[in-house]
Amino acid sequence: MPRGECVHSHDAPTPARDTAHQVSPDTWRLVHTHRPADSERARLESLFALANGMLGVRGGLEESRSPTQGTFLTGVWERTPIEYHERFPGFARSTDTRIPVADGTRIGLRLGETPVDLDEGEWLAFEQALDLRAGCLQRTLRWRSPTGVTLQIDAERIVPLHTPNLLCIRYRVTSIDYSGPITLESALVANTAAATQGDDPRIGTRLDGGLSITALDSDQTLASICQRTQNSHIRLASGQRHRLREPGLSFTRAIIEDGQGAQQHYSAELHPGQSVMLEKYVAYAWSHPESSDTEAHLLDAVAASLERALAQNFDAHHADQAKACDAFWREAELMIDGDPAVEQALRFNLFHLLQSTGRDGNGSAAAKGLTGEGYEGHYFWDAEAFVLPVLALTSPAQARSMLEYRVNTLARARNHAREMNHPVGALYAWRTISGDECSAYFPSGSAQYHINAAIAFAIRFYVDATGDTDFLVRGGADVLFETARLWHHVGYYNPRRNNAFCICQVTGPDEYTALVDNNYYTNHMAQQHLRYAAVVAAQLAQDKPQDYARIAAAIDLSEKEIASWLAAADAMYLPVDPTLGIFPQDDDFLDKPRLPATHSNELGHRPLLLQMHPLTIYRHQVCKQADVLQAFVLAGNAIDKDSKRRNFDYYEGVTVHDSTLSASTFSIVASEVGYADKAYRYFLGTLRVDLDNLHGNTSHGVHMAAMAGSWLALAWGFGGMRAMNGHSAFAPVLPAAWRGYRFGVRWKNSHIRVSVGKDRVEYTLTEGAPTEILHHGQPLTLRVGQPLSAPLRASASQSLKGLLFKGVIFDLDGVIADTAVVHHAAWKQLASEIGIPFDDAIGERLKGVDRRSSLDILLEQTSHAFSEDEKETLATRKNNYYRQQIEHLGPENLLPGARHAIESVRRAGLKTALASASRNAPLLLERLGIADLFDYVVDANHIRRAKPDPEIFLAAARGLGLAPSECLGVEDAAAGIASIHSAGMKAVGIGHAQALAGADLLLPSVAAFDISVFTT
Repeated sequence: MPRGECVHSHDAPTPARDTAHQVSPDTWRLVHTHRPADSERARLESLFALANGMLGVRGGLEESRSPTQGTFLTGVWERTPIEYHERFPGFARSTDTRIPVADGTRIGLRLGETPVDLDEGEWLAFEQALDLRAGCLQRTLRWRSPTGVTLQIDAERIVPLHTPNLLCIRYRVTSIDYSGPITLESALVANTAAATQGDDPRIGTRLDGGLSITALDSDQTLASICQRTQNSHIRLASGQRHRLREPGLSFTRAIIEDGQGAQQHYSAELHPGQSVMLEKYVAYAWSHPESSDTEAHLLDAVAASLERALAQNFDAHHADQAKACDAFWREAELMIDGDPAVEQALRFNLFHLLQSTGRDGNGSAAAKGLTGEGYEGHYFWDAEAFVLPVLALTSPAQARSMLEYRVNTLARARNHAREMNHPVGALYAWRTISGDECSAYFPSGSAQYHINAAIAFAIRFYVDATGDTDFLVRGGADVLFETARLWHHVGYYNPRRNNAFCICQVTGPDEYTALVDNNYYTNHMAQQHLRYAAVVAAQLAQDKPQDYARIAAAIDLSEKEIASWLAAADAMYLPVDPTLGIFPQDDDFLDKPRLPATHSNELGHRPLLLQMHPLTIYRHQVCKQADVLQAFVLAGNAIDKDSKRRNFDYYEGVTVHDSTLSASTFSIVASEVGYADKAYRYFLGTLRVDLDNLHGNTSHGVHMAAMAGSWLALAWGFGGMRAMNGHSAFAPVLPAAWRGYRFGVRWKNSHIRVSVGKDRVEYTLTEGAPTEILHHGQPLTLRVGQPLSAPLRASASQSLKGLLFKGVIFDLDGVIADTAVVHHAAWKQLASEIGIPFDDAIGERLKGVDRRSSLDILLEQTSHAFSEDEKETLATRKNNYYRQQIEHLGPENLLPGARHAIESVRRAGLKTALASASRNAPLLLERLGIADLFDYVVDANHIRRAKPDPEIFLAAARGLGLAPSECLGVEDAAAGIASIHSAGMKAVGIGHAQALAGADLLLPSVAAFDISVFTT
């Protein structure tokens, strides 16, 4: 969000702006300290929302009459028929919409007979703070009325994590200079309407029905409301009671407002220095659809809840909440050394995951949690693919609850499979609350069969992380088997592709490419799904034969069918494009033209789906989010890093990141393949989606999967955590912006703390039996009280020892000589002459990139369209500036140790080559006095594709007459390391670990290069 509008903690900066002279935030408190503008109130209500997995309360002020303030219950939703001009078999018939229930946050003020309107007065001081450690929303306001009297209002709010239906508020008003009567008007407001759909289909709905009031009551003790939905037939009761904490405050009257709600008023005489304080408790009870629960029964439940709530005061509730939160934070063990704003943001994101995910098996993690009305409160695949892995490692009981929701809706998934013409098996709804499909647009809805595989992945990850095989026999295996058997009814053995198992007409995670054949993500995840289902069947048959026999008999599962799963998995069609060396996203993706730049997403974060007809998008090679890369994150342990790197390079160029799910996936894969700078940049993109309102729709609720993605980018990305053969495996790296970091994970009843520093990582088992982990593939056994320290990076030189290299291929700039400053000066001079801004960030992007590609990067900063002739003229002009400067270079400009390193290779009898993106490489070698040390030189004049494409290193190997595997590459840039690996060579990185994490051997400078150290 723009500077000056942001939610901050004592002016904590967003990562995108300069952090100099900024005050560090309190990483446990998110604070807003200026009067909210009308345009930002809804966004703040989302950020400051409280929830407990069943009840969610947006963070509006008690006195506010904001139309976007709302309260939600996971179990209260309405069903609305979907209207089609043309309806075909299998189309979703209705949609579920979570709707606002009676809001109990409202407390109005009256001074004498005059109602207080805070918007009409002067705000002398204000602070609203979300206390992440204690799970409490706090607010203080010093306000001067238009008549000149001054009050201070202090409010605290809790939605207890372990009381599913309760809201607690403590509200105090202190007179600074007012004398006279004051009334606190505590209300239950029941006339909040669901948001209506505008131009953005992600927000709001065309609701048919909704909640209607069936009973209202209010007296000195209790105010209550009964409501009922029209179509889903859910009954709801809500009620409020109060504790009076200050002398003089007493009940004055009860009000019933037909069609609006109920109120209870409390009055007192107030004088300067005196306070009045009210504790307010609001409880809810609701029925399941079509249940026989009566209003009387629900009102009794509300009354009982309020009686229990009043048995202890607000301080006791606050202490219980803080204790529950503390238990979670002990599991998370989160710390970032060197960037408190990042630490605060990660804690904020984790807090929303903790509070917005269900605990009773009747709900999951909605796309917007319980913080707003975005996406109608629906559950999608990201609940299992993003949110559940975080909770499986930090709050396993909640992860199990999410899976129990899928077990409880298995019958609905079976019905949906029949609607989609599948005679057996189960297909989970793409978007849903009740379990029924709610997507009216099937190409990007029901066609996303990969949701079955996401649920299977979640089951596997949960069981691996917790060892909870009991879940499998209590419904988990039924889900796994029923969803697995569906793949045989979607896919088939294709004789035109050598009888490979193909899956046609589905949509993968990239919704900008719909109804395709052989979506890579879907095929890959289906393969893993089928294999895991077969493994679980074999394990249960061996370990729990009676349970397995019961499950198999109930669904008519045979050994023959299980064998067919394995056969389909082995034959799964997963091609590699022979030209690009990447996995095609689908059969036709690479044949499409790229989306022209003029049609790119130029309107901030307004996605293409709101700018273009779907067919226009489908006809182009453009991705809404990570697709192939998502398969690497969820099930890519067997895919080599070079393949991942090539795919990352390719798909990064065609992905517009219109989905908030995308950045975390790119960050994790970038970390794995050694693109440290990109990993961190994408990490910031998922970290601050809501704090900085990066996609412009936080006002409709926070983005749960993006929040989960920020933790995954930390633990799976920077921490390198994976599940490997039943063990937790780590391969940590340290982002350059930090001095260190820490996170905790729960693994099979043990708790592991991972503390990463500059050079080493320490693993500590804080609880549990001795546990074996993997550090860069090496086993370590952890015991309580015995922390183990290991080098941050594995000894890459060990992987090079004994290899029979016959040639070494050196990069020029940054390895042999530092001519980057010369290039930088030449580009900066050209940029100045044509009026384009040039800074160090652009200069960094130009390192190791050929002249024309560098020019294209530079011209991204201008809207002027240059012709090809004009571009050639500009490139020539820059080259002239460069050549003028290198004429003054000499041997003294060699980097220390460079000549010795090259000569050592020749003395060892190995061949030498140069691979430089500079077209002036031969001239440079002459000026540096080392031209005679190279057997072959490849520069930009000899290649068509720049690094990270492997062409330049492959050309150097051919020039030396060697196979790529016989060559060793030496580079100082991440793109160069990627180029070397893509060519099938080992790579030595010269420079910083953070930038070159993918290198097989990392050296601080070329002076440390000694070929004999790792070849003997």
